[in-house]
Amino acid sequence: MKLSSLKQGRDGRLVIVSRDLTRATDAFFIVPTLQQALDDWEKVEPRLRDLAEQLEHGSVPSFRFHEHDCASPLPRSYQWADGSAYVNHVELVRKARGAEMPQSFWTDPLMYQGGSDSFLGPRDPIIAVSEAQGIDFEAEIAVITDDVPMGATREEAANAIRLVVLVNDVSLRNLIPAELAKGFGFFQSKPSSAFSPVAVTPDELNDAWDGGKVHLPLLSTLNDKPFGRPNAGVDMTFDFPTLIAHAAKTRPLGAGTIIGSGTVSNKDEGGGPGKPIDDGGLGYSCLAEQRTVETILHGEARTPFMRFGDTVRIEMKDKEGHSIFGAIEQEVVAYRKET
Repeated sequence: MKLSSLKQGRDGRLVIVSRDLTRATDAFFIVPTLQQALDDWEKVEPRLRDLAEQLEHGSVPSFRFHEHDCASPLPRSYQWADGSAYVNHVELVRKARGAEMPQSFWTDPLMYQGGSDSFLGPRDPIIAVSEAQGIDFEAEIAVITDDVPMGATREEAANAIRLVVLVNDVSLRNLIPAELAKGFGFFQSKPSSAFSPVAVTPDELNDAWDGGKVHLPLLSTLNDKPFGRPNAGVDMTFDFPTLIAHAAKTRPLGAGTIIGSGTVSNKDEGGGPGKPIDDGGLGYSCLAEQRTVETILHGEARTPFMRFGDTVRIEMKDKEGHSIFGAIEQEVVAYRKET
């Protein structure tokens, strides 16, 4: 089942989307918003699935689905917590700045709590004050949960996964060092994130979903040039049930909680840092990682961060080459204060 929120009010208008992403039908007579669906999932999910099947068979009214009309599936949420499941990425970034990585990072997940009151739609621009802030994209996967009890086991966490989405976790890299130096985590360096046009139930991923990981390449392009295609199921040190259980260690998680994977990152075949696509590698899911590898190899970063007018596209396709979630596609634009 594929779900989307069209732009309407603060929380969007819930629609069911066809598997080929061409058509949609309103779900308002069952439940008006995705958050309300998640709040009462056991009751409404069977009805939504019935509607999805009717849409596939053409037995309900439908309309053309346009990704540009979408808000994020949850335009705002009660909680957005982003992990760093691909420890290869963490290790590389720390190595580039000469910081040793604690051994505990391989056994205890990193996680930060991001702003969740205002997510960007998948085709909304990335608005930044200045290019000097170091504008970067981060291609990730996230899951949306049902209620999760405090102290949840890994099995309980796995059973709470309701939906899977793609994420662009926008980062302002040049603001990060000063914030982290304060010892209190990210804030100004993490503006609003964007999510894919469509959220899918895990069964839509077929055998690419193993209950904790998505075993497909995550594709990103920068200014229409392929930039990254690492496999999300490879080098993922902590799977989603592990991340969810970590988040719920000392508190319950409410329905609609979004848990992110962190930047998807693969090592190269020899176990070293990944290589750019132009060099025969799988590329990267953010500019910072490419800059990190350049620093390690050449003593300096050669790739600039994003500039005004640059466009990033993030997408995942199934084994037949069909888009699963639709695409996040965003242009970087300069902030203009309204008068």
